[in-house]
Amino acid sequence: MKNIDSKGHVRGESIYLDDIPVQIGTLHGEIFDAPCAHGKIKNVDYSQAEQFPGVVRIITFKDIPGENQIGGIIPDEPLFAEDEVHFWGMPVALIIATSEFIARQAKKLIKIDIEELDCIVDPKEAREKGSLIFPPRTFKIGDVDSVWEACEHVFEGEADSEGQEHLYIETQGAYAFQMENGNIRIASSTQGPTAVQRTAARVLGVGMHKIEVDVTRLGGGFGGKEDQATSWAVMAALGAHLLKRPVKIVLHRMDDMCMTGKRHPYRSDFKIGLSKDFKIKAYQVTFHQNAGAAADLSPAVMERTLFHATNSYHIPNVTATAYSCKTHLPPNTAFRGFGGPQGMFVIESAIAKAAHELGIDASRIQERNLLKDGDELPYGQVMEHALARKTWATAHKKFQLEAKRTDIADFNQKNKYIKKGLAIQPVCFGISFTNTSMNNARALVHIYSDGSVGVSTGAVEMGQGVNTKMLQVAANAFSIAPEKVKLETTNTTRVANTSPSAASATADLNGKALQIACDKLLTRLKETAANMVGAEVSSIELQDEQVYCNNKPAGIKWEKLIQTAFLERVCLTENGHYATPVIHFDKTKEKGHPFAYHVYGTAILVVTVDCIRGIYTFDSVEIVHDFGKSMNETIDLGQIEGGLVQGMGWMTMEELKYNSNGKLLSNALSTYKIPDIYSVPKEIKVEALETEGHEMAIRKSKAVGEPPLMYGLGAYFAIQNAVKAFNPNYQPKYHAPFTPEKVLLGLYEKVNVSVSGI
Repeated sequence: MKNIDSKGHVRGESIYLDDIPVQIGTLHGEIFDAPCAHGKIKNVDYSQAEQFPGVVRIITFKDIPGENQIGGIIPDEPLFAEDEVHFWGMPVALIIATSEFIARQAKKLIKIDIEELDCIVDPKEAREKGSLIFPPRTFKIGDVDSVWEACEHVFEGEADSEGQEHLYIETQGAYAFQMENGNIRIASSTQGPTAVQRTAARVLGVGMHKIEVDVTRLGGGFGGKEDQATSWAVMAALGAHLLKRPVKIVLHRMDDMCMTGKRHPYRSDFKIGLSKDFKIKAYQVTFHQNAGAAADLSPAVMERTLFHATNSYHIPNVTATAYSCKTHLPPNTAFRGFGGPQGMFVIESAIAKAAHELGIDASRIQERNLLKDGDELPYGQVMEHALARKTWATAHKKFQLEAKRTDIADFNQKNKYIKKGLAIQPVCFGISFTNTSMNNARALVHIYSDGSVGVSTGAVEMGQGVNTKMLQVAANAFSIAPEKVKLETTNTTRVANTSPSAASATADLNGKALQIACDKLLTRLKETAANMVGAEVSSIELQDEQVYCNNKPAGIKWEKLIQTAFLERVCLTENGHYATPVIHFDKTKEKGHPFAYHVYGTAILVVTVDCIRGIYTFDSVEIVHDFGKSMNETIDLGQIEGGLVQGMGWMTMEELKYNSNGKLLSNALSTYKIPDIYSVPKEIKVEALETEGHEMAIRKSKAVGEPPLMYGLGAYFAIQNAVKAFNPNYQPKYHAPFTPEKVLLGLYEKVNVSVSGI
């Protein structure tokens, strides 16, 4: 089945937040935000802005009827600043006017007097000063301290990774209006409708039943709308509640980039010990997560960093400690991979450093330590159905790795100022929310009396194709044409208490819930059909929109069956609830079985570096990926390609920069570069690993949203290998992204190469 949204997208008919027709009398909101990163508010003069023609009201923390608090995991983030500002771009007030233009003009008239205080932007400095979001956590297996002396080789180093801007095409926004009896309806561009509902109820001081949140689709999210969509939706709801008129807020791109958090930057220190035959005997790592000014989702992101600190490798002795450091940046948040990529980058850097010092290819260490069944991970889960070695071996054979290496060596020998580099990137990524309680979902299914079907789930469509997969589940369950199934919007009134569409678990959780609801209906329909033909229920099946009895057509079409069931007062509505079994995790012991299953893969990346200019192009990325039994290869392939390029962008060109005063410098598309058509690999090949899939994945089709991003890590090391081929004096650093400027510096580090006459 093709992506059901494709036609609407290319014809411009798909409905996003800004396509919703506005009601007469709709007002528009604009946020007045802090002009410094840290300081005490001495005075704010709103008088001129309030008198500006068209301004209806300026709302501050003083106008909030409930709590001035939007923190989810930890209640440490006010909706509006009160006495202090904690990051550049922190909301101070909401200007509501008759037009967006008027609100923006009025914003310029507000005068704020702030006594600036010291600003922290570096997470290590924050740790030194005791500025932490919450206490550090440690995952441990074995005893690293007792092993170092027995290691043949021990290496230490640092690995830093910067943040990443989500840059969803649709910026943050919401549209709220009051319904009767004091109820509020919010159309929100959010991955977490229930989070919006819960927080809006808290701020407005009402029950959650008074707030209805509705989402048709998002124009991209990547984690940036999991929690950070909430504040704008709550502001719109607050305005509608106070003014009894509809309020719409849509952020301009530069405001969005300034006010919202990004992927967490990390500064990390590692120590790795190997045996004579390159088995990793011990690994010690300390992560310094730059959480920003408030917790947001940092505790959960940091936790997943620890879960993925060893990537695809079995290491018997590990101590991994993480600090969530409070700085004066916008609160950083979820981003595709959710802390996993940051942890994986460090172990890959440790392996790369060890390989460089030993004068061997990193792949010798990687391959020697790949996971197998029975291996225990630092958090206690024992590997089952481990496919790390299988994906590696398949990629090696299918993509003729040895021939590639020979060709690259020959090319580098013949070309003085153009060099190629190759890297192999294995991936092992756990699927489930690491907070066990979030691994549940519900679905509501109506079969109408004419045989058409309506489906509501908690899944939010944001370009990943989950609507198509949900439609496939329903259509296949009833064996009816997809055209008979309608996917409803994601709505907190129809499906309550949803987990966000995140953690690569959306299709699994909601698909399983939907399957349960459909199976319950199917059982009742089979009973009706059995009565119609005078046969046992066990002999009845539904195939191709008709009833089969003992594998033969019974002459009853789908529509006739539904009409009969309706007239016999059979319930044609069902709710399905699914909670992932088996998984558990004890945070007091930092041990458990947190993941339903793991996704595996291996990528081979080849890059060509122009050693005169420091620029590079990726010749190819070839991947063997563990899809399970893919239920939609086209959608899954799109996720692989998109995730890969997004990960490569983070590792190479997406340079997120704040100055020492906490001001965002890469604040526009002119200063923040993402991969475009000229930056993507010339060739991307994706081969599906032959496997039986996994029972805990929907229809044995494994999650595919986040794991592919980690293939992009290999881009860093492929470039580094090309630089080393040109400059034997280059001393590798591990500070992503590897921008062309850094490449150029590395190419000519401690070496004087004449380029005259070139």
